[in-house]
Amino acid sequence: MTSTYFATLRDVLRFATTRFNGAGLFFGHGSSNAFDEAAYLLLHTLKLPLDRLDPFLDARLLPEEVDALLKVVERRAVERVPAAYITREAWLGAYRFYVDERTIVPRSFIAELIPEQFAPWVSDPEEVTSVLELCTGSGCLAVLLADTFGNAHVDAVDLSADALEVAARNVADYQMQDRITLLRSDLYDALPDTRKYDLIVTNPPYVNAGSMAKLPPEYQREPQMALAGGDDGMDLVRRIVDGARSRLAPGGVLVVEIGNEREHAEAAFADLELTWLSTSAGDDMVFLLTAEQLGILE
Repeated sequence: MTSTYFATLRDVLRFATTRFNGAGLFFGHGSSNAFDEAAYLLLHTLKLPLDRLDPFLDARLLPEEVDALLKVVERRAVERVPAAYITREAWLGAYRFYVDERTIVPRSFIAELIPEQFAPWVSDPEEVTSVLELCTGSGCLAVLLADTFGNAHVDAVDLSADALEVAARNVADYQMQDRITLLRSDLYDALPDTRKYDLIVTNPPYVNAGSMAKLPPEYQREPQMALAGGDDGMDLVRRIVDGARSRLAPGGVLVVEIGNEREHAEAAFADLELTWLSTSAGDDMVFLLTAEQLGILE
């Protein structure tokens, strides 16, 4: 395909949408359909406002601009690279984060719950002074937590040194170096034994083995250690819940995202009454446990 076929952004957008639909791409990293993904990639490549497509649709493109757009379209269609790896950015609400292949693309239903400060289970957000985020990846949830709980220091943990390098960039971008400590650790292992937390939040690897085998190519582009959760998806979740018994402060809460694994989570923790939090995807994605439920008393 040559640039002579395209005069305007509208022309390229139409082509890209058809190309993405024809290629059978999977959309799960910020966009839900071919048109939205194409619009985002094209606007980003042209360095135009991401929320203002209409004013530019019929603007004539320079030949070099068309060439640049077509290269992006073909990379997405042929290589099945997530859009975020092409643009080097991902969004959670109004927050923009740097991302590359060293970490999974930021996405979390917990991000919807943080602005609500986990009410009513966190009764006084101003009294939350210590937060632990496990499996931080790109550091996105740590930034949201520090921004929302203004009196808290956040320890953000990941086993991947590569992911922590990405997280460090995002923490610096938001000038949160004094509020967020990044730690390389296998969950709780590298944390001081005496450290207690008012809030523990995690979006860990939870994809069960059967689902891992069926992941679309876009998800296979991501670090698999950040996705795979063992046979039932609960390998790390079990360790997280068990470890929280000695890490939560009295009155604290544990918040865990488990995606589509509610059935496996309820089987794994049949002795606990999990509280399921409402998100845009329903009531099956995130559960909460209190310190009291884990046997931590005042």
